[in-house]
Amino acid sequence: MTITDRPIRIAILGTGRISGKHLEAIAVHADDLDLVGACDTNEAALASAALPEGTPTYDCLETMIEETSPDIVTICTPSGLHPDHAIRCAKAGVHVMSEKPMATHWQDGLDMVKACDDAGVRMFVVKQNRLNATLQLLKRAVESGRFGRIDMVNINVFWTRPQEYYDAADWRGTRDLDGGAFMNQASHYIDLLDWLIGPIDSIHAMMATRERDIETEDTGVLNVRWKDGGVGSVNVTMLTYPKNLEGSITILGQTGSVRVGGVAVNEIQVWSFADEHPDDASIREASYETGSVYGFGHPPYYRNVIEVLRGESEAMTDGQQGLNSLELLIAAYRSAETGETVHLPLKR
Repeated sequence: MTITDRPIRIAILGTGRISGKHLEAIAVHADDLDLVGACDTNEAALASAALPEGTPTYDCLETMIEETSPDIVTICTPSGLHPDHAIRCAKAGVHVMSEKPMATHWQDGLDMVKACDDAGVRMFVVKQNRLNATLQLLKRAVESGRFGRIDMVNINVFWTRPQEYYDAADWRGTRDLDGGAFMNQASHYIDLLDWLIGPIDSIHAMMATRERDIETEDTGVLNVRWKDGGVGSVNVTMLTYPKNLEGSITILGQTGSVRVGGVAVNEIQVWSFADEHPDDASIREASYETGSVYGFGHPPYYRNVIEVLRGESEAMTDGQQGLNSLELLIAAYRSAETGETVHLPLKR
């Protein structure tokens, strides 16, 4: 059902750290979005959230849905709770927008997509980094064939999360609710492997918990082979001293070399191609300063969601697209646990 004659009624579930970015995006699109409610079982989180004055608050999802009749619920709860919350929304006939990762287990991801499909509601998975100006330029360069055949790709996520970060919430660093450095912090970077480069043949990973007192990994490496024979690696750690150092991707091809670095793929540091293209003049303005690893992609992501619900566009990242990214993460964890190479696709 398209919504064309009124603002889209949106509610937010989970008012922790990432919810601020969603509230900012909702405010940007105030002409199209009406924030009708916010829900969290943590009273302190709910009280400290930057909600507009007068926003109704709840501690029960079903009560919020019943009393506010939202068209869509944005899910910002711990990752392992996303499937249950998405399925409950779907059964109530409400569209779903899930933060990343959509789930921490493969079957859970499949179940939430099926529930939304069965209920005839839309499911969106937030991948706002795709909309960063730097990555949009890089995507166009890949799609237009400027690299020729891509032979090697390297991704580095050298960030820091001190023990105090994990201790601040009992779900952080747990296998079921959070996932580790790959599943949580590096999730958007793992997404680039398929979205930017293409279908993957196999993955081999090694992970370790070196310094933090958590269930999951704080450090790891991942080797990748694409279907076309290209190879690459992903290096991830939350132990960088003394602060976040680098979030980067380097692509090396027959006729092009690019490195997008900075703390969160926000700086084009190398841009070299055999041919010339009008996009080359946009390199400097595409780079931007950021004090956050989140970037500025949430508002344009919301624009796409609005256009989809109004029947004006196709979804940028729907449930099936979300499964592509989750599949790579699950394959990486399976490889790290068994020591074996995992071939894709996983059974669906």
